[in-house]
Amino acid sequence: MLLTTTSVIDGRRITRYYGIVSGETIIGANVFRDIFASIRDIVGGRSGAYEEVLREAKETALREMEAQARALGANAVIGVDLDYETVGGSGSMLMVTAAGTAVTVE
Repeated sequence: MLLTTTSVIDGRRITRYYGIVSGETIIGANVFRDIFASIRDIVGGRSGAYEEVLREAKETALREMEAQARALGANAVIGVDLDYETVGGSGSMLMVTAAGTAVTVE
């Protein structure tokens, strides 16, 4: 399955549009990640724990979107957009949404 952020695929012709497909995931951060991230905020540097959670959430949302497209009979998703939001009372959860247009390409 081809996933692209562009609305066209060079050298390929879109033969059918199926419509919008999406995948969503919400992942909670745990107390240990929060503690280590706070330390990183003070001393500087990247938070590997949060980066891993972010990657995992993105991949899950993309896989769900791809599965929805396959179920429709598509072999590609164009115009893919990823959105990241914090949710929950204290913003302790991360929501990642992937959306695009399911298509068939030659």
